[in-house]
Amino acid sequence: MELLNNLVSNVNELLWSKVLIVMLIVLGLYFTFRTNFVQFRFFKEMFRLLGDGAKGEKKDGSVSSFQAFCISTASRVGTGNIAGIAMAVVAGGPGSVFWMWIIALIGSASSFVESTLAQIFKVKDNEGFRGGPAYYMEQGLKSRTMGMVFSVLITVCFGFIFNAVQSNTITVAFNNAFGVNKLAVGIVLSVLTGIIIFGGVHRIAKVSEIIVPIFAVLYILVALFVVAINIGEIPNVIKTIFENAFGVREMAVGSFGGMVLVGIKRGLFSNEAGMGSAPNAAASADVTHPVKQGLIQTLGVFTDTIVICSCTAFIILLYSDYASAGLEGIELTQAALSSQIGPIGNIFIAVCILLFAFSSIVGNYYYGESNIEFMSGNKVILNIFRVIVVCMVLFGSVAKVQLVWDLADVFMGIMAVINLVAIALLGKYAFIALKDYSDQKKAGIKDPIFDASNIEGLENVQCWTNNEEEEKVI
Repeated sequence: MELLNNLVSNVNELLWSKVLIVMLIVLGLYFTFRTNFVQFRFFKEMFRLLGDGAKGEKKDGSVSSFQAFCISTASRVGTGNIAGIAMAVVAGGPGSVFWMWIIALIGSASSFVESTLAQIFKVKDNEGFRGGPAYYMEQGLKSRTMGMVFSVLITVCFGFIFNAVQSNTITVAFNNAFGVNKLAVGIVLSVLTGIIIFGGVHRIAKVSEIIVPIFAVLYILVALFVVAINIGEIPNVIKTIFENAFGVREMAVGSFGGMVLVGIKRGLFSNEAGMGSAPNAAASADVTHPVKQGLIQTLGVFTDTIVICSCTAFIILLYSDYASAGLEGIELTQAALSSQIGPIGNIFIAVCILLFAFSSIVGNYYYGESNIEFMSGNKVILNIFRVIVVCMVLFGSVAKVQLVWDLADVFMGIMAVINLVAIALLGKYAFIALKDYSDQKKAGIKDPIFDASNIEGLENVQCWTNNEEEEKVI
């Protein structure tokens, strides 16, 4: 076990300190400038599109843009927002929060590009649409091998490891709040997971669109209450974050690089921008233009990191003992909230983590399912995958947390490197699609429609021709 821990630690160091951190920042900035700051220019449009998707009629057998947003947000909003932020503050200090914000603002442009590409290169199946990095690697880059490698990674990473992380955090939270046996909670989680994932994408979409909005809003309201009753301390909290982010002391003791690294790692684990996960959900949406879902998924990054992660960070930093309590992860968040609103804070966080993390489990599963179908349409293999997912949820409920988190970092890093290479090569199609969308809006077209035949050099596209007979059902 010690040998495995050392191996995982060395791979993490190589990926995050020398490769991925540079790619994320450089490509995030490149996409930001090439799209003319799409994440800021279209901020109002994102909310309009999300609202239209929520109130609009959904076609039979399809996933709406709002449901696709909820599936991806279900995966994003989980342990990373509550336990991961606590770990970041303890390991990297308050300044790590600033670097989480930065990677979210930069990475949201990467999220736009990857989700738009997922829509452009999506395929039609009997349940609607599916797609993601594996699909745009095969069709856009003409490399099925690259798509297969990515599919294996995301299936293992999200279907197995990340789901073990989610169930681990749920059982720790419930054990801390109620003294409930971890294995017992794990068994219940496994059964509930099995019921939902064997129901297919539409059951996943339905569960996600119920859980995510209600409890995300509830969590934000509680955080705002904590901020309100401590309003006099907020300027000091913000000052602490910025001072530590650029602190002379951190640079002097050699902890500056570690703080930045922690902030970026936990930020990416939370918002998943550029990792190649959210595009799997983005591709499932039935929209009239790829850019629509690209913009909606970009909003998901803001919602995850700038809003929900910040809520957790403020709750923790308002807790005077956060650095000396000897707690980490979910237990620190529970202690911090309890110090503000009493013992009910412990229970509230346990319930929130149950619902956030459980929604992440079903969202993560969907990413694996989409890629299992890319590798093989065999239903036996899909059902075997479902059984293993349920087993990993049970395993994670009693596993040691550090090894699970470290493995998650390794797989997340390898996935992100492969996906970033792909979207760097295919990004031009997302830029052209954005221009097409903008031109139609400027021409007074309220609901832009995408036609792949108008995009020079765009090939192997199945779902964006005006002739429906040309659409291939897989």
